[in-house]
Amino acid sequence: MHHGRVDTESIGSRTLEAYKRGPDAVIALVGELVADLTRRVIALEEENAGLRARLATNSHNSSKPPSSDGPGIKPHPKSQRTPSGRKPGGQPGHPGSTLRLVNDPDEVKVYAPERCQDCGQSLTAVPAVHRERRQVVDVPPIKARVVEHRVETKCCPGCGVETSGAFPEGVVGPTQYGPGVAAVAVYLNQAQLLPLERTCEVMGELFGCEVAEGTLESAVGRCHEQLAETEAVIKHGVEEAKVAHFDETGLNVDGRSFWLHVASTLNLTFYAMHKKRGREAMEEIGVLPEFLGRAVHDGLPSYWQYTQCAHALCNAHHLRELIFVEEQLGQPWAKGLKELLLEIKQSVDDARGQGQERLPAEMMRAFAARYDALLELGFKANAPPEPTGKAGRPKLGKAGNLLKRLRAHKGETLAFMEDFSIPFDNNQAERDIRMVKVRQKISGCFRTTTGAERFCRIRGYISTLRKQGMPILAALRRAMLGNAPMPATT
Repeated sequence: MHHGRVDTESIGSRTLEAYKRGPDAVIALVGELVADLTRRVIALEEENAGLRARLATNSHNSSKPPSSDGPGIKPHPKSQRTPSGRKPGGQPGHPGSTLRLVNDPDEVKVYAPERCQDCGQSLTAVPAVHRERRQVVDVPPIKARVVEHRVETKCCPGCGVETSGAFPEGVVGPTQYGPGVAAVAVYLNQAQLLPLERTCEVMGELFGCEVAEGTLESAVGRCHEQLAETEAVIKHGVEEAKVAHFDETGLNVDGRSFWLHVASTLNLTFYAMHKKRGREAMEEIGVLPEFLGRAVHDGLPSYWQYTQCAHALCNAHHLRELIFVEEQLGQPWAKGLKELLLEIKQSVDDARGQGQERLPAEMMRAFAARYDALLELGFKANAPPEPTGKAGRPKLGKAGNLLKRLRAHKGETLAFMEDFSIPFDNNQAERDIRMVKVRQKISGCFRTTTGAERFCRIRGYISTLRKQGMPILAALRRAMLGNAPMPATT
């Protein structure tokens, strides 16, 4: 914001002119200059407060990621979870993950005594009276298996016509990599986020397969094509869900700014890339226009334009904003509201753990009344600004904007209290986005829009498989053969 400099020459000439006209003109000029100076001071104070607020935001009190904090930023982000009172470590009844004996080992080696350790008599033909088992789980030396396909031509002894056999489907070149090699390479690149060069190095060092980067890109492209129908099934499953999470984040593609959009559930993940963030992108992507359930999001204005579905706001965002108002602006109501939201969440968790489907009506009314009372305290501490005479709405500041949102969308903020199927926050979408951001940090950016689109489809499939406990590598192998397993959508 630029407020301009005071034109001292103009003031000087105006002062001299007013002096010549008499005392009344001087008084009027002084009043005009004081009013102008007051407006400038107020504007500069507002700008200074905004800049200070921007400098004070971090991952602890805003939606900025922890990676943006930089070294030495304190206080570090703290969990908003309340102490459970349980001891650290595994809890009673936890199954654990101890390595256990298997009933059908791949190989059995028997070590029997040959002679009695006392008298030396032979024990070769004596049956064992006791056996102790110990198993070693190990990975054998890995080597790619080469299968040679030979087509033979035979001459009919009756008519003399030569007939040739046929190569299996997909065997088209003198030498090529099979679907297993392609699946492992795609898995390392798309699931484990290894860059192209490092993926090729791993393939060479582990399996002896000197895969070129062009070959890897071709395999990724083939996997992307084979998953088109599967992606459509996942997308439709999200559209039909009762509760779905929505979010978006910036994406760097070949030095240009794009947006990655995610629509997901507990069991499904759908990604799409677009140049825009708002309504235009959501219409072209096509999930929200068809969605009739409960959309959980962070309150981006474009989401509210879809009135055919219900909405729920992310309270993790609200907690961080309340922390800012409490710590940076020194307003006690924010601490009270933060603690109230966490108290409601704990009550919902406890009730769900006890098999209940709803909180008692009296308890919900009490929570709602406390919510309203705290908002009233907030509005008293943040009186609306005086009219400036300028066009447009006066700025409310961080606290004022937060209060306005919490009052206008009380139902969406407390939806998790009314319906246990609605989550407290939008962390599901943020978790689904996180791996895409990790991929971008590893490689810096996506080289092409084609590469970014391929990653979105394949990664959405992989994320869905993980959520449903399906084996990823085996699924990618089948995808390379044109028979990708379809995830459940209900």
